[in-house]
Amino acid sequence: MGRFQIMTITDAAAERVREIVTSRDNAQGIRIGIKKGGCAGMEYTIDLVEEPNPKDDHIEHAGAQVWVAPEATLYLLGTEMDFERTTLRTGFTFHNPNQSSACGCGESVELKPADLKALAEARAAAGV
Repeated sequence: MGRFQIMTITDAAAERVREIVTSRDNAQGIRIGIKKGGCAGMEYTIDLVEEPNPKDDHIEHAGAQVWVAPEATLYLLGTEMDFERTTLRTGFTFHNPNQSSACGCGESVELKPADLKALAEARAAAGV
């Protein structure tokens, strides 16, 4: 039984993280955070990690290392991070159950903190 993961990472996203790390000296992975901004109120931030912060949550999938900033944890619970290439954009996407709305450009979102009580009950029911 592994530690509870805040979010999941698809194989495509993991592959992209590995590509980024390979192309940068000293990079170990990426760090996901949240900042106020954009037309819907919040934006995801993605930064290169050279020196992991022990306060961050760490997720590993298919050799990709991803850290989550503590202030973003509540907003990212249950999120799936993906990577897609479309004709309009190429980048990481976040399928986030805590998202109440997003702006048309998809770059900014309105997020509400996860309901920890409901999450705990769901995990207890699932026997996690």
